[in-house]
Amino acid sequence: MTESTMIRTGPIRYATAERFTRSRPVPDPDTRPSSGEICPQLPSRLDAVMGPPLDRHPQGEDCLNLSITTPARDAGARPVLVWLHGGGFSSGAGLMDWYDGGALAAQGDVVVVSVNYRLGALGYLCLDGISEGNLGLYDQWEALRWVSTHIDAYGGDPGNVTVMGQSAGGLSIRLLLDMPEAKGLFRRAILQSAPLALATRPRDDAQVLGRLFADFVATDPRTADVRAILTAQRETALANLSRSGSTMEPAFTPVEAAHTSAEPFDSFEENVRGLDILYGWNLDDMTAFPGEGDDTADLTRRAYEEPLSLFGARAARAGAQVHRYRLDWRPAASPFGATHCLELPLLFGSREAWRASPMLGNVPWQDVDTLGSKLRTAWITFVRTGTPGRTSAPLRCVPVPG
Repeated sequence: MTESTMIRTGPIRYATAERFTRSRPVPDPDTRPSSGEICPQLPSRLDAVMGPPLDRHPQGEDCLNLSITTPARDAGARPVLVWLHGGGFSSGAGLMDWYDGGALAAQGDVVVVSVNYRLGALGYLCLDGISEGNLGLYDQWEALRWVSTHIDAYGGDPGNVTVMGQSAGGLSIRLLLDMPEAKGLFRRAILQSAPLALATRPRDDAQVLGRLFADFVATDPRTADVRAILTAQRETALANLSRSGSTMEPAFTPVEAAHTSAEPFDSFEENVRGLDILYGWNLDDMTAFPGEGDDTADLTRRAYEEPLSLFGARAARAGAQVHRYRLDWRPAASPFGATHCLELPLLFGSREAWRASPMLGNVPWQDVDTLGSKLRTAWITFVRTGTPGRTSAPLRCVPVPG
């Protein structure tokens, strides 16, 4: 199989939502054409590292769309990879060319699903009487439910789903592992460079930021136009930077649950028992976040290695089969080293999608793809068996004892 023979389907609307309400499934069948929209957003904080995206998509609130790449729409019952993109809960989209799943689908004979979800204030505002928070997280849950119901029509096995996410997408997976509603929707999970210390914001603090946001909007957020929403979002981010001093911490993130009896958000041990989990980070993750300090090794250890290692140990004790990885590749002539997001062009996309990405330095695409093939092999082996198999430098994978 080759990338050119893969069947790409989408965008497909998997859910719908009114502003600041939880998403709900679309009718089955949904006869309306998809809008093809991605969530309204400001430019990414990481454009200097990744380069700005070279493709353009319409932005709008009918954005709960996904795409599917499959070797064949048959009864093949292939393993399914569901991708949750990063972007600090404020930028990115599953429909972007960066996340084309053709290489993974072709190399591994797997089905790749790439998901949009709501971002920024539209996805994560927490404000009494307006938004409960965590709406983007519930979008992801709806996408997984859609996959469970529909993916067999695209050659996939709904009983063999791996959810994979990077950065904010990895944080999302960590939180899905706490949700009793998500139990049984996937059997494996891959968390890439998820800064778990930022996983949730205390609800009281989120309410403070929510009120700041409402002041910046200066009208009812439920009826304000999208431009006003994004402008207020930018101002809230600047205010949060002044409060926290962190260039890494987003203003709009998941919030701690209310811990009602209906939604305990504390089902981690039960949910992970029997799962296969792969987690890890890049050696120089923190070079992507200037302003946090000069000791990249120490910053990466505290932001990624230590919180992820605690997570992995807890999951292993709870009965999950856990593996840990670290990517050490430092592309020639890149000022960023093995930085945040560097694994993405190794797994996804094409030469054209990643053209002139600063983090790739002057490495020829052929060399990127050669290393990418090795990384994809490890991920595909994990998706099929629950273990990444044997790896060698610059990718190191080891089991985590229970």
